Amino acid sequence: MKIKQGFILREVAGNYIVVAVGSAVKEFNGVINLNETGAFLWKRLQDGAEEEDLVQALLNEYDVEEELARKDVRSFIDKIQGAKLLN
Repeated sequence: MKIKQGFILREVAGNYIVVAVGSAVKEFNGVINLNETGAFLWKRLQDGAEEEDLVQALLNEYDVEEELARKDVRSFIDKIQGAKLLN
């Protein structure tokens, strides 16, 4: 999986936001607010991580149980797929 071209993640005053740039503005009108974990996952999806890669990355980075990591990753993927932000 990979985030579509035309979306950039920025940290502004301790908050993470994703905005569309260039031609992506025609498809997506708005701003996405992410928490630290969401930004962590977003960055990996920009590099083409798969779902299992994301789960393992969460387990390595945070003190979280595997079941919760899987649930959170699935929820995050569902939301960004629903917004049509993945290739």
